[in-house]
Order: sequence, then C-alpha cells, then structure tokens
Amino acid sequence: MFQLEEELKKLPDQPGVYIMHDKNDTIIYIGKAVSLTKRVHQYFQASHNEGIKKAQMVQQIARFEYIVTDSELEALVLECNLIKEHRPKYNTMLRDDKTYPYIKVTLGEEFPRVLFARRLKKDKSKYFGPYTSAGAVKDTIDLLNKLYGLRTCNRILPRDTGKERPCLNYHIKQCHAPCQGYISKEEYATRIEQAVRFLNGEYQPIMQELEEKMQKASSELAFEKAMEYRDLLNSVKQIAQKQKITDASAEDRDVIGISKDGEDAVVQVFFIRGGKLIGREHFYLRIETEDSRAQVLTVFLKQYYAGTPFIPKLIMLPYEIEDKEVIEEWLSGKRGQKVYVKIPQKGMKEKLVELANKNAKLVLSQDKEKLKREEGRTIGAMKEIAGLLELPSVMRVEAYDISNISGFQSVGSMVVYEKGKPCRSDYRKFRLKTVTGPDDYASMHEVLTRRFEHGKMEREELKEKGLEDSYGSFTKFPDLIMMDGGRGQVNIALAVLEELHLDIPVCGMVKDDNHRTRGLYYNNIEIPIDRHSEGFKLITRIQDEAHRFAIEYHRSLRSKGQVHSVLDDIPGIGASRRKALMVRYASLDAIKAASVEELAETPSMNRQAAEAVYQYFRKGSGSYNDVTVHSVSSNS
Repeated sequence: MFQLEEELKKLPDQPGVYIMHDKNDTIIYIGKAVSLTKRVHQYFQASHNEGIKKAQMVQQIARFEYIVTDSELEALVLECNLIKEHRPKYNTMLRDDKTYPYIKVTLGEEFPRVLFARRLKKDKSKYFGPYTSAGAVKDTIDLLNKLYGLRTCNRILPRDTGKERPCLNYHIKQCHAPCQGYISKEEYATRIEQAVRFLNGEYQPIMQELEEKMQKASSELAFEKAMEYRDLLNSVKQIAQKQKITDASAEDRDVIGISKDGEDAVVQVFFIRGGKLIGREHFYLRIETEDSRAQVLTVFLKQYYAGTPFIPKLIMLPYEIEDKEVIEEWLSGKRGQKVYVKIPQKGMKEKLVELANKNAKLVLSQDKEKLKREEGRTIGAMKEIAGLLELPSVMRVEAYDISNISGFQSVGSMVVYEKGKPCRSDYRKFRLKTVTGPDDYASMHEVLTRRFEHGKMEREELKEKGLEDSYGSFTKFPDLIMMDGGRGQVNIALAVLEELHLDIPVCGMVKDDNHRTRGLYYNNIEIPIDRHSEGFKLITRIQDEAHRFAIEYHRSLRSKGQVHSVLDDIPGIGASRRKALMVRYASLDAIKAASVEELAETPSMNRQAAEAVYQYFRKGSGSYNDVTVHSVSSNS
C-alpha cells in the first residue's frame, strides 16, 4: 500500500520528473523539478497555494512515482514527452512540437548548412538537441557560421555554382563562397566536420577562445565587444548542456538498467518510441547472492520478452550477457525483423544506460526497507509460526473452512499460502456430496478426505509414468494444515490423515468470544500468540482468506440456485425439460395430474423422462409447491 509520508521521505534532492496517479491509477499530472524532494513536498503543504485547479488535483492523488534525470534540461524534455504520450487531465496541453528547437546539419547536401529547426524529420540531415533556448541556438548557429565560414544561402550546389554573384557574407569574410567555387568540396567538408565535433561536445576550444577574446576586449576597454563575446560564451554554455532523453534517430528501443544487493535486484526498463523516452517500468527479482548482473539480465530478458507483445528494434544493456546471439535470433523471430542487443560503450547511448542504472539503484535502495518489511510479513512470519509449533520449517500452509447454505448446500474452501503469500492458483473449492444440513465436522471430514485422496492418487499416477518430480493440482502436500477452529476441527483433520496414512502437522486457529483469533491449538495445547507479531497477523490473514473464499463460493451458488424447483429433484429432468413442463402446464398440480402420454408429448420430453415425472409424484414426496425458496446462512 502506498504510504504518502513514507514515500515523501524517499524523494531525492535531484532533478527529474514526477508523475501523479489517482485512485484508479490514471495519470492525472506530470511535472518536472530541479529538486524532486522540494517540489513534490510543496503539493502537500497546507500553506502552498497554486490555485483551485492544482488544489483539486492534489485531493485526487492516490500515489506518485518519479524518474531521476541528470539535468534540469533532461527533466524538461522528458516532461514534454510524457505529457504528449499520456495527456494528463491537469496538464496544460501543447498543440505541437514547437516547444524545443534543434540544430540541423544538412549532411545530405554536397555543401551542408547549419540550420535552426523545430521538427525532427527522417532525412539525411543530422539533428542536435532539443535545446531549451531558441536564442542560444540561433547565437550558436551564427557563431559556427562565422568561425568556419559556412554558407547560409538556399542555393542548390553544385548546380547553381557561378550563376549569381557572391552574397554579402563573402565580402565581409563570413563565408568562403562555395557558390562561386572558391573553396573545394573537401576543404568545406573539413569545416563541417569541425562544426559537428563542436555540436557533439567538443566545446572547450571555442569556449576558451571566446573567454580570451572577452578578457582582451575588456582590458582594452572595448566593453561593447566584451559583452558580445560574453553573450556568445553564455550561448555556447547553454548548448553545452547536453541531454539524452530525445534522439534524432527516431528509433524504437528499450534501455535496461540493473541494480542488485544480496538476494534482491531491480531491473529498470526505459521505453523509447519514435526517439523519445515515453515511460519506464521497474521489476523486482529475487535472486541468489552469487548471481552476476549479466546472469540476472539474461534471465530477465527471456522472461520479460516472452510475455510482452512489442519487441523494439534495439535493446540496450549495461553488461554483456550469456546467449546474446541466441536471444537476438529468438527476438528477431518474434518481431519479424532483425533485433539487436547492444552494450553501448560511449556517447549518449551509454549515458542513457547509466541513467537507467541510476534509477534502478535508487528504486532498490529506497525500497530495500519496504522489501525487508514485506519479507518480515511473509517468510519471517512463517518462520515465527514454525518456531511457535517447534517445527523445523514451514513453507506451505493449507487452511480450510466450511460454509453452509441451510437445507440446500454446503461448501468447503481450501486456501494455500507459500512463503507467507497467497498462492491463488492452488486454491480449491468443494461442493459437499455426502453431507446434508449444517454439519461442520462431517463436512470437513469429506473435504479433507477428498483433497488428500485425490493428491495420493495423482502422486501414484505420476510415479507410474516416471514423473515423480512433476506436480499435479493436488500433489503438493502442505508443511502445515491450519483449521478454522479448535480441538474438534483439529481432531477431524488428524483422523482423516490417520485413515490415509499421512503425517502432516495440524493446528487450529482458535477464536475468542468476539470471534477474534487468540492463539493456536496444537498437540492438545493452546499456544498464545503476541497479537502485535507478524506471525499473528499472518494467521489472521490466512483465517480471513479461508472464510472469504468459502463465503464467496456459496454466494455464487446462492445466486445460481436461490430459487429451486421441485422438478430439479426428479432424475432426468434438467433445465430444458423443466422449462418446457412449466411452459405447457399452468401449475405443479397440473403436471402431477397429467398422464405419461401427455407428459411425453411435451417438447424436449421423451417416454423415459415422462415415466420418471409420473412415478415421482405417485410415490409421494410430501407437499409440493411450484418452487421451493431456500433461506441461506453461513457458518464458519
């Protein structure tokens, strides 16, 4: 369960994006923060006021999650991507993609240009960005054009070479005029490579040059020139703030990170679609202490992609894994196209994997305490129960309960807990066959006998087939049977086990006068339990679950059989024949008075069924009404 105060304490003082969910787990708001802990805390402070709309939103928050980023810029871009993907109710929606500018290098041209762009296109150009400041982008483009003498015109080269006079930029020595053939294609390409290196992150030489020019102009009292260099330097610094949340390649890929600590591991998956990070998911794994990260990733890939409907073209991992080529072949077959599993070693892709690792580590470290509490509630509680009963270990527990529908039906329930958690696939329900009326002891005797006789029979069948290590639905026997009651119920269970020559410990969950669990009845002794212990809480959960499961079953029977016709008690008369008789005859007395021949003429009836109806009423079965309505009560 999401504990708001506890989760607020775990928020890191780092940039990132926070995601608010309502009680239906719908995303209602997405925001970014320079400091996640400071920003998210603000929403839940009484003194904080951001208007009526935000106040309404806060009232609907059932839980929140967050993604840590390496910079405010990454948080900003990720926020935009997630808002467009999920369209939360309380976010102001943007109409298009003009929020963030890009720098475009037209590498598809023989003499490329460096341009300002608002959209990513699938062309031969190389895109850099997105960036937060359009002004900084324009200043940087101007700086690159001036530094490397790049063309800014729209002429198609070399087709238009020499057709017009060179423009003003050539005369003021800001362009080398490729339009006139004054610079070779090779030399121009070298200048473009230098500009691309700058955009790829080699900022230091230019920043150092601008710093020196600014200081020189200032010392010469040329303050306007110094301010110009200062502004250019600030623009370069803004461009230098790199981000990895959006990629110009626009490809689909999953980025996977991992963190492990002892027997616990968390795998983080970032989903990048169309080049944009649109979401993430993390998965908890229980591992062996000696398992390496590569081994855990190998197991995760096989299990995760066996069940997910979408396989991306590229899967990025932080470590080399076993069976990489085989996994690639398997995934390619599932996708219908080649799938690559890669371990990036440098650049933005490596940084993105590092970010996934960082988030996985954060989730694991902050949820370690919760995982330990969960272990205390489950495995720890089972160990506590085993200690109370002086048993070597208890891993699987089966609990039973009986509910009665007076005069009509009795049902039994079997619930299973393994390692302290409900194993619902092994739950079983029993519709009593040999017991009539509310006889709990006889009902429990039948349920337990059927359960363990079935289990022994399945075991024998598997043994005959040489499949002793396999499991059928009833072949797993428990380490402990827990009965809903005291001495009487325990003795019934022990009697059944003795009849079937089975040796399984049995204890009773004893209740006080207020119908609350007070202790365990075991070996003819009532053992008190600390009501505040995890073992006591687990016993209560098991007892409540067995009762709930039985009640749920007999309610379903009640809804199906609340109205029960006496015709249902006649052998050979099912729903179709009963309906046909009730349609033809006005009352039960009319059916009782009919001859065999008349009954046989009824649709769906034959001679044999007609004889059964005729003889049933002639034998005398007490008084009959058209229907018998049964009252329903439950006894646990």
